[in-house]
Amino acid sequence: MTRKRYSAEFKAKVALESIREELTTAELAKKYDIHPTMISGWKHTAIENMAAAFDSPAPAAPQISGKEVEKLHAKIGQLVIERDFFRQPPGSFPVLEAKSGEAGSSGSERTSAM
Repeated sequence: MTRKRYSAEFKAKVALESIREELTTAELAKKYDIHPTMISGWKHTAIENMAAAFDSPAPAAPQISGKEVEKLHAKIGQLVIERDFFRQPPGSFPVLEAKSGEAGSSGSERTSAM
């Protein structure tokens, strides 16, 4: 028989429910199909380690180099231009016309080459 492993999130959820005491340990054990001793252990561990959550300093924000900031600003600019382009109503896009004298500027030149 293999041992069942529970995630830290699951243990914390069950321990918190046990701390709230809305259900008895036996009821929680039946609800989650685990042994009541495990719930008591998780509850005890959670209470013991609760103060540590307030003692540790907040993690520092990651440092970003100036080069990365410039790259992100360029990307933001590109996205703003694309967004503004797609906000234009249909039919308001500028039409580019080929200059006369350029290859392929008229349909008759294409058909005569065939």
